[in-house]
Amino acid sequence: MVGASELVLMVHDDLLDFDFDEIPLAKTSDDYYTPKWVFDALGLEFDIDVASPVGGISWIPAKRYFTQYDDGLAQDWGGAKVWMNPPYSRPAPWIDKWLENANGVCLVAASRSKPFTQLWNECEAIAFMPSNLKFVSGMGKEAGIYMPTVIAAVGAENVAALKASGIGFVR
Repeated sequence: MVGASELVLMVHDDLLDFDFDEIPLAKTSDDYYTPKWVFDALGLEFDIDVASPVGGISWIPAKRYFTQYDDGLAQDWGGAKVWMNPPYSRPAPWIDKWLENANGVCLVAASRSKPFTQLWNECEAIAFMPSNLKFVSGMGKEAGIYMPTVIAAVGAENVAALKASGIGFVR
């Protein structure tokens, strides 16, 4: 395991060689990864996971990923099919960019906020996740969160996949 003092000396490329349980920086309050069964149910392959931990997550079917080092918000998503489970501490800019990209699936916390209302109004399909949803924490353990979550889709293929997934009632 890499200590914090050693991590400071590492460069971005070196961080890509860690096993899941050794991912540095995967220990913040925002590090809750979508469980594999969600991707199995969707049956999609994504071009980009836009809010990934260093090294990616093995069960997320994405051809590439952006980490906090890459700053997914600063990257050009270019209309690519994206998977997005953004930091729940600051979802607004992620939701805006996801809607602007208009191709993908996202998992976010439900709330009475303006960004969530915008997502609700502008996405093409949305469903509440099961209330007992268990994420995978940054420590590799199952962990629930106190907020209800939704999965939303934009783009015809993504909407069709969400409707066929059986995850929940899709609006």
